[in-house]
Formats: sequence, structure tokens, C-alpha cells
Amino acid sequence: MSNPTITLTTDYGTSDHLVGVVKGVILRIVPNANIVDINHHVVPFDVLDGALTIAAAYRYFPARTVHLVIVDPGVGTARRPILVTADQYYFVAPDNGVLSLIYERESDLSVRHITAEHYFLNPVSNTFHGRDIFAPVAAWLAKTSQTEAMGEEISDYVRFALPRPKAAGSTKKGVVLRVDAFGNLVTNFTAEDLPQGAGANGKINLQVGGKTVEKLAQTFAQGAAGEPVALVGSSGFVEIAVNKGQAARVLGVNRGAEVILETA
Repeated sequence: MSNPTITLTTDYGTSDHLVGVVKGVILRIVPNANIVDINHHVVPFDVLDGALTIAAAYRYFPARTVHLVIVDPGVGTARRPILVTADQYYFVAPDNGVLSLIYERESDLSVRHITAEHYFLNPVSNTFHGRDIFAPVAAWLAKTSQTEAMGEEISDYVRFALPRPKAAGSTKKGVVLRVDAFGNLVTNFTAEDLPQGAGANGKINLQVGGKTVEKLAQTFAQGAAGEPVALVGSSGFVEIAVNKGQAARVLGVNRGAEVILETA
């Protein structure tokens, strides 16, 4: 591949040197790499937020893209660095569950424990594996596509299941998975969880933060000023939003809040 694409998803933020150094390591190995920043503001140490972020983005890149995902609260410990090969994409990440939604959505994949230390920078810091292990491995993978050289396949990789809504009588109980930059509440409900006919009549009954959301909109702009509405967002999850406002602030809730959907 003449100009390989490598994406970056991290919790590093952008106020320090970390992201720039990771890019520098990649470019020393693959000077013509296309490096795309997906998100450097994953909630710190939060593998679920990292899993949601990469799952929402990875399919929109060219085949053979290398997705580098560094949300690594266990850096320096015995947790393994891994390489995942899916149908069209590669993923380089710590083995801590941050790729759980990739495992769920991709049926044809292999997972390798990265043990080929000659690809690492030397010496390896105990606190910056993004620079010393993950970045060079991603770069060499983009350059050569030699997955087998990185290490042996494993089957005991770490994964977790996304919280699912639970039926309770005429309701389903869900949860706010994340709050995005616009203050929208991303729940774990999907379109399949909505009552039959909800899309046609524009009605819904969602209870969150002691308040009720009654309108199922098609766009953010359909809500009146200050009115929380529900809609199916671009990632497939039901979101609660306020037109030109922040649903999290209006409803006084944050991530982890219970959301109750009337289904009858």
C-alpha cells in the first residue's frame, strides 16, 4: 500500500506532547502514512467510552486501514498488547476490552498477542507504551501487512458485553452510555427497542432524571427550544437531545443514569 491509513483513538487529550510523539514515531517508519485523528478526548481510562468511539468510526475507512486504539489504564502491567485482524481492517490496542464492540460486530477475525519485540522502540518505557509499542507496531503493520510476524493467535482475549436494556413489565430499563460534546445523552436503546409505530406517530415515553421525554424526532432541529426529544442517532443508538442546547444539563443527568422506556 503506497499511502497507508492509520487512525488514532486515545484518551491522551491534546494539551500535552503525547499525540504528537505517537505521530512522529509512525512517520519515522512510514513517512507517507495518512494519519487520521478519530478522537483524543475519550474519557480518561474509560475502555467503554473508547470501545463506543472506535465502533462508531472504523467502518468508514478504506480497507486495510490500521486503527490504533490507546485507552490503557493498565499500561506497564501484565496486560497484553494485541493485534486484531478483521475482515477489512486491523486494530492495535491493549488487551483490556477496548475492542469489545469490534469482536461483537465482526464475525471473521483473529487476535494475536504482540510479542515481536524487535518492532518496539528500545528501551520501552513503563508509562508510554503508545509511543514505544503500539505506534511502531501499527506503523510496521501498515507498511508490511505481516500480521503473523507480530505474535501467536490467542483466544482468551479480554472482552465485555455492552449493557443491554432489560424488560420489566410494560417497560424496558436502559442506561445512558455516554454524553457527547453537544450534551446529547446516548442511551443503550436501539431502534429495535422502540414500540411498534413509534416512528410513524412521533410519540415516545422515555423517563430520565425524573422527567419524561415524549417526542420522537427525526432531526435535532425538530425539538422546540429547551425541549428534550429522542431520536435514533447516527451510531444506531437512541439519543436524547435538546435543539441548540444540552440535554445533560436540561435533564440534570450524566453517564450511567437510568432511562426507562414505556413499551406498551
